[in-house]
Amino acid sequence: MSNEWPLWEVFIRGQHGMSHRHVGSLHAPDSEMAINNARDVYTRRNEGVSIWVVKAGDITASAPGEKGPLFEPANSKVYRHPTFFDIPDDVGRM
Repeated sequence: MSNEWPLWEVFIRGQHGMSHRHVGSLHAPDSEMAINNARDVYTRRNEGVSIWVVKAGDITASAPGEKGPLFEPANSKVYRHPTFFDIPDDVGRM
């Protein structure tokens, strides 16, 4: 059994945004301490309004080498791309 605290990935939502972005990692014994440590380490200038912490071991990610089989089904759904629509000339003009 390891005596090392688990690794947590830290996501911060900034003052002027709605999405959280990954800012780093830290070790902590539990989620409460991970949030407190993340606040101290990653929001020193009061730039965050929300913090998410996730145990690194709980994150499941796709492998870059598997991008073909993973994303290929989306490529066959051409109707998702706006290539079949006529866009009037005045759309997008200010």
